[in-house]
Amino acid sequence: MKTAIVIGVGPLNGLGAQLSVRFAQRGLRTFVAGRTQANVDAVASHIQGQGHDAIGVATDARDPDSISSLFDLATAGENELTLAIYNVGNNTPGQIASMDPGYFEASWRTCCFGGFLFAQEAVNHMLPDGGTLLFTGASASMRGRANFGAFNSGKGALRLMAQALAKECGPDGIHVGHVVIDGPIGGDKIIKGIPQYAEQVGEAGLIDLQGIVDAYEYMYDQSRRAWTFEVDVRTSIEKW
Repeated sequence: MKTAIVIGVGPLNGLGAQLSVRFAQRGLRTFVAGRTQANVDAVASHIQGQGHDAIGVATDARDPDSISSLFDLATAGENELTLAIYNVGNNTPGQIASMDPGYFEASWRTCCFGGFLFAQEAVNHMLPDGGTLLFTGASASMRGRANFGAFNSGKGALRLMAQALAKECGPDGIHVGHVVIDGPIGGDKIIKGIPQYAEQVGEAGLIDLQGIVDAYEYMYDQSRRAWTFEVDVRTSIEKW
């Protein structure tokens, strides 16, 4: 049975959940992973209600044992890991000069170290048959901004690790890709979590959730003779 792992799953109307829904609809047994058991169970139940295969697994992306257990579960028996998506990493604003060292380290652990743990397990479980490993990036992956030094550092490091991994693992048939999400996502984290901001930017300023998922699906479907490492997604009015 071909399987997928998506880690960084929150509300149903969010990127991690909608990635899980899309690939379960494609016929993959999808392991829905995130910090909160109730959230991943709700998403898995929604997918099961559509007649597809999904399992919710509470997972701490920063903990090697937790990540290892997730991959052992997803590759048990006849399961064949064909897709793994690292969608972890919330924004961590703050000025570097006054930042607590623990705050900076926590941001790096979530954005980069967790990505390393996830990637290592994914690669070792995909060999020798190959597969697709995708990372969620942001505009912070590409450039430093004042008051976002911790987030920029973690996301930038994740992107460079992914690029190095793509070059290491391409010959073994593992497609490593990075999706730069340049702007706010039109999901519940913004619409419900920061309603004033959502109203300020308007619908035209929020990146379409299904459009982002389309980018991941596009990379998953690519032929080995025409692989893309990076795709960037933004609205037509985003300044870049």
